Amino acid sequence: MDVRYSASPNDVKRYTTEELRKEFLITDLYKPDEVNCVYSHVDRMVTLGCMPVKETVSIDKGIDIWANFGTKFFLERREIGIFNIGGSGKIFVDGKEYALDYKDCLYITMGAKEVLFSSDDAEKPAKFYMVSAPAHRSYETRLLKIADANKRPLGDVATANKRVINQFIHPAVLPTCQLSMGMTALDVGSVWNTMPSHTHERRMEIYMYFEVPEDQVVFHMMGQGQETRHIVMQNEQAVISPSWSIHSGAGTSNYTFIWAMGGENQEFDDMDEIPTNELR
Repeated sequence: MDVRYSASPNDVKRYTTEELRKEFLITDLYKPDEVNCVYSHVDRMVTLGCMPVKETVSIDKGIDIWANFGTKFFLERREIGIFNIGGSGKIFVDGKEYALDYKDCLYITMGAKEVLFSSDDAEKPAKFYMVSAPAHRSYETRLLKIADANKRPLGDVATANKRVINQFIHPAVLPTCQLSMGMTALDVGSVWNTMPSHTHERRMEIYMYFEVPEDQVVFHMMGQGQETRHIVMQNEQAVISPSWSIHSGAGTSNYTFIWAMGGENQEFDDMDEIPTNELR
């Protein structure tokens, strides 16, 4: 398991390109029949990827649960949100089966002991993207289809940011301890997300960009509003955004991204906006 420690904004000002990427960028999430896991000490969020091909894969495959979490099983004191961004597949939670198609989401509450992943077709394997946050109580494990998401159209073609925010794991849809997750899809011709830029001191965020064409990239903007930096990202890569950092992006084409938040509250609009003309 890859462990990332918290970084000071004062230190990040001096980071090289490679240091920025090593600290915040998450790559190679999907390897056949493996679970790839990145533990961030920023709000103790965990990002995972699993692409089952020939096997039914357990969520803890290759992870020393006691050494890394001090618990008997992965979700003993955690909740998790899972999106499928590949072919159709199934997730088994303590023996109960959930079928996930492309862009479907499953919220699994604290206390689930066994979580298994499988693909319906090895030639078109599922790709399960996951973010887990610490939890203090159990709610209800629930499958959320794309049609179940709370949809918020935003932006305009004139500012190249026409998009739809799909809120899945969100207080408007279902109760959780602290985890919030959703999916933002940009229209063709729109390339900017999360503008005007903002921070939210009470929550961190993780973005995972996908539906990025092979020959295109997304310039993910990060850092303090007066000390911005960027990380160039490719398809199916994720990036950690501490509470002090902006998290905007501009692509060389349109794209989709999954956002995950954890922290003190779940107020979607609790943010400190930075006027675009004040960015540096």
